Amino acid sequence: MDSLKRTEKLQIMLDDEELRAIDDWRFTHRMPTRAAAIRELLKRGLMAQDVEDPDPEGKSTGDFRVVPD
Repeated sequence: MDSLKRTEKLQIMLDDEELRAIDDWRFTHRMPTRAAAIRELLKRGLMAQDVEDPDPEGKSTGDFRVVPD
């Protein structure tokens, strides 16, 4: 595989519970870094076929969470 140079940064804000969920997943799956874990989770989410589409109508960014309410 060709080495891809990452040139774009993506900044998101997470609360403690969301960050803990990502870190727990990272350590369970022995991912080398938090960034690698997040990229893997994004890939899995983008590939998921049987996930209900979000309903963004009337919602703000804070309504979309990493962990369910």
